[in-house]
Amino acid sequence: MTRAEAKQRNRQALLAAARLIVARDGHRAKLEEIAEQAELTTGAVYSLFGSKNGLLVALVTDHLTPHYDSIEQAIPAGMGLVEAVEVFARHYRHLCDDPDALRDLSFEISLQDLALRDPELAPKLAASVRAHEQRLTALLSGRLHDGNALTPGQAQRLATALRALLVGLSQGVILGLADAAPQDYFAATARALITPDVLGPP
Repeated sequence: MTRAEAKQRNRQALLAAARLIVARDGHRAKLEEIAEQAELTTGAVYSLFGSKNGLLVALVTDHLTPHYDSIEQAIPAGMGLVEAVEVFARHYRHLCDDPDALRDLSFEISLQDLALRDPELAPKLAASVRAHEQRLTALLSGRLHDGNALTPGQAQRLATALRALLVGLSQGVILGLADAAPQDYFAATARALITPDVLGPP
């Protein structure tokens, strides 16, 4: 195994361990336990991520990147805005049926708890989430609706509203609070956001 391969293996081991420990312990997650779970030392964390917070920010990226990768693959160029939004919403609903959905939700809530308790971590996690939201903004920007192409500013406002809506609905489904919410319902509620009041001026 090359040095680069060993570094990547250790990185993935620490991310997997951090995901497990954070989901289990929340703000009580200890760096020493994460390193032990990965069968590495805390020195490896500092070498690869710089700090515990650096590891947590990388964890958010590792968690969100596959999600947005699959969305980009599902929404090809040339698809209209309404259809693209519906596909995005259906994708969110589909994730609720994943066997790991409850575990993923526990992990996400634990990260939010960590951010609320650590004023240095909060803006870093927020920046990571916003960076991924920008991928959705770019995906929506330029798509046609009522004969007009969505501007970057309009796409940003719509992306923010969509993420807030679909995260809330998804949590409701996973927790059993909105079990009567099929994919068509997700698509319809997301589509309802495509209004002048939400999009704003060009």
